[in-house]
Amino acid sequence: MKRRRERIDRGIKARSGDLFALCSWREMLYLSTPRLLPIIGLLVLSFALSVYWQRVLLSVSVFALLAISWDILAQTGMISLGQALFFGTGAYLAGIMNHYWGWPPVVTIPLATFFGGLLCTGFLVPVLRLRGIYFSMVTLIIPLMLVRIIEATRIFGGTEGISGLAPLPSRWMELYLVIAALLATLFGFRRLMSSDFGLVLKGINDNDRSVMNAGINIYWFKTQSLFIASSVGAFAGAFMTHIYLFVGMPVFALDYSILPIAAAVVGGIGTFAGSVLGAFILVPLSEILRGLGGLRIVFYGVFLVLFTVAIPEGIFHYIQRKYHQVERWVEVEK
Repeated sequence: MKRRRERIDRGIKARSGDLFALCSWREMLYLSTPRLLPIIGLLVLSFALSVYWQRVLLSVSVFALLAISWDILAQTGMISLGQALFFGTGAYLAGIMNHYWGWPPVVTIPLATFFGGLLCTGFLVPVLRLRGIYFSMVTLIIPLMLVRIIEATRIFGGTEGISGLAPLPSRWMELYLVIAALLATLFGFRRLMSSDFGLVLKGINDNDRSVMNAGINIYWFKTQSLFIASSVGAFAGAFMTHIYLFVGMPVFALDYSILPIAAAVVGGIGTFAGSVLGAFILVPLSEILRGLGGLRIVFYGVFLVLFTVAIPEGIFHYIQRKYHQVERWVEVEK
């Protein structure tokens, strides 16, 4: 019997959009494995890790959320350098509601998510007509301005910030809340970008003039994309406020703007899963190198350069391409 090598995904792509994909357990496993891996991996990690690395996992998930929110803006043609604006706004809103009004985290986190997204959208709507580096510069400047306003006026604790905030009920609730939010955002955004709404966003990124000529108000779609992205960032900030039990000017630090961009670039822009993968590489790496002191930045920078040069498409794009190129031996019909 003669045999030949054939790619596993041959035929699956044609059947995966219909019930015919259920005809073979191999095809079902091939299609579901990439989607089940992040779910199973996060659940296993939450049980297997020590308390210290569970705290690191919280930070990883938060930076992954910020990277995803940056990615959806990038897919709409808005390159943001100010994820710290989203993070810091949500953090301060949650801290204010809890400290001054006494509201519990179960109330402050969702409210800070919604109103934080609304407030950040209000900040940036007037500059949506700006393109390229001009929009990026505004997103970078606004959080720096807010820091100086808080420092000069000494509102909300000034340079000392607000401390003594209420924690979440348990360590496990902290862990599973952020994991659930990360998985919901990841799969929800992937689904969103495959819908008609997502196609319009991608069209705006590719050629906004053509989309405008089709009679579509691109600024309304940009506003919606901005609100979605800023709400995700505001949730991350509100959540971390009740983890650190403190909120202050450091929540507007550049780390919350630069690291999400680096995670998206290393993992692969335009996939969302790449942003998550990049965060799961860079944040633990930063923790591992912490003992090197000042040299940590050097090794961290070399690592980023190596990844950017070696795999410019992003790690997730590379893994995805290799996964679809897996072959098997099949019998040749006579």
